[in-house]
Parts: sequence; structure tokens; C-alpha cells
Amino acid sequence: MSKTILVTGGAGFIGSNLVDRLVKLGYQVIVLDNLSTGRLSNLLQVKNKIEFVNVDVTNSENSIGQYFHNVDWVFHLAGLADIVPSIKNPNSYFQTNVKGTLNILEESKKIKIKKLIYAASASCYGIPDKYPTDEKSKIDPQYPYALTKFLGEQLVIHWAKVYHMPNISLRFFNAYGPRSRTTGAYGAVFGVFLAQKFAKKSLTIVGDGKQTRDFVHVKDLVSAILKAASSKKIGEIYNVAGGKEISVNILAKLIGGKKVNIPKRPGEPNRSLADIRKIRRDLNWKPKIKIEDGIKDLLNNIEHWKDAPVWTPMTIKKVTKKWFQFLSKKYLD
Repeated sequence: MSKTILVTGGAGFIGSNLVDRLVKLGYQVIVLDNLSTGRLSNLLQVKNKIEFVNVDVTNSENSIGQYFHNVDWVFHLAGLADIVPSIKNPNSYFQTNVKGTLNILEESKKIKIKKLIYAASASCYGIPDKYPTDEKSKIDPQYPYALTKFLGEQLVIHWAKVYHMPNISLRFFNAYGPRSRTTGAYGAVFGVFLAQKFAKKSLTIVGDGKQTRDFVHVKDLVSAILKAASSKKIGEIYNVAGGKEISVNILAKLIGGKKVNIPKRPGEPNRSLADIRKIRRDLNWKPKIKIEDGIKDLLNNIEHWKDAPVWTPMTIKKVTKKWFQFLSKKYLD
């Protein structure tokens, strides 16, 4: 008998790619998503093979509890992302990323879940003082999004310790790949660049573009989630990343097109490089998709970004005003 798996945030970027893989593997899949950032179009190819429920994880326990019956594994990917909105409205981020996670944990505890995987964020490291950055590095969130994702992780690990729940937290670094979000707030560099590329506009390079990021393809992320779920490890935290750094300038070169530089933003690290030795050792996982191949695939399907917002230096300046206001040293002084 195949496992029944509940995926929160299953209509989102990472969630929908995970659901695809689960369906191919023959699992029974239940998706909980309020579609605040996810899209039903992400699930069209599997819509007749899954159970989809439009529900908010912050709702009272009884309203989501009914969907946990006979569930074997829970993959908790639901959450609010993006830096600027979290600065403007921290309460909604706390409700979704912290209270929502508590609700999922409590319902999972009731049914004695066999495995729970939490999608954490490497943003919890803030501006690291150690590279490569391992799981024991200093935690220093720079904005409410990062803080609330870390608080959610703390709940997950605490529930594993106190209630002996079989939980694992995966700290995702910079994810990219098919169905990466094309709407909403100004955010991840891939979505910004690809929309600009499709519209034949200049790619907006933050600062001098020498800053590096550690990118991991969504298909590799999905493999890490499944490795974690099938492992015997509990109460552990793992970095999930490519384990290599690439500068924004090189990324822009691989995507191609004109470039324009915009001011460097406070609260962002100059480098991002994960130490992935722990997940390689414990879960026998390693990334397989090279950044060059991943970008080539995205460029071959760039029409996906035809309806995405095209950010310009002026619109970016406008939406990041609060970012500079609250995170700059000038404000803190």
C-alpha cells in the first residue's frame, strides 16, 4: 500500500515540483495551499491525481486537522517569503511562518506522523562570518522573514526533542528552476533577471555584482526532501545547496543581455556558500544539476516569464524604500 503524503504549500514553486515527483513515484498526495503565492496552474498536470484543498495553515487546528487522517508523511513548505513585505507587515509573517508551523506540528503529533520535513531558510545565517557556512554557524536573521522561518524551525526541532516527533529541518539556499515565482513582490534574482530578459530590458545588478550566491536546482531540492523523509534521522538540521558559489555578474553573463547597476542593499551578505558535508554524509545526497545546464533549460522555456512583472531601477527603488529605511546603518545610528 502506497504512502499518503500531505504537502503544505504544494501549489508553489518548490511544492509543485515536489508534488510532481511524488505522483510519479505512486504516492497518494494531499495538497494544502491557500494560493496566496502558489498557483493552480502549477498543478494542472497532476490535478486529477491529487487531492487539492484551498485552506490556510493559520486557521484553527480543527479546520486543517480533518486532512491529516491516515497521512504518513508531512512536507511543510507553506510560508510567506520575500524580504520587503516582511518588513512592512511582520505580523502576517509571524502568523503564517510561526503559528502556521505550530498548527501543522500539533496536527501531525495527534496522528503520530511517521515523518515531518520542514522547509527552512538559509537566510537565518544573516551575514555569515564563516565560509563555507555549516549548520552550526551563528544564527543572525536580518529581517522578519528570516526570523520567522528560523522560529518555525525552532518549533520543529523542539517538538522532535520534547515529543519525540520524527522531524527534520532542511535549510534551503538559493533555489531556482521551473515554476519559480513570476508574480508578487520584488525578490529572487532569477525571477527578476528572466522577466527582464524576456522583455528585452537591462538586467539590474545590485551593487558591483561581485557578490556570490549558492544556487540549488529545484529538482535537486526535491531529491533532498525525499532522502530526508526516507532516512532514519530525526531532530536534525541540514543545509541544502549546490555547495558552490557563483557571482551575480557571472549569472547575468550566462543569462545574457544588457546590464545596469543599482545601489547595494543593506542586510545582504556579500557571499553565500554552504557547507553541505553533513547532508552528503548522513543522507547520501548531493546536487546533480550544474548551474549552466539549469540556466540553459530556463532560457529554453523563458516564455514562462512573459506575464511576470518587469522591474526597473526606478520601480525597485520605490519598493525597496522600507528596506533601506529600516536596515541601513544610517537608520540604526
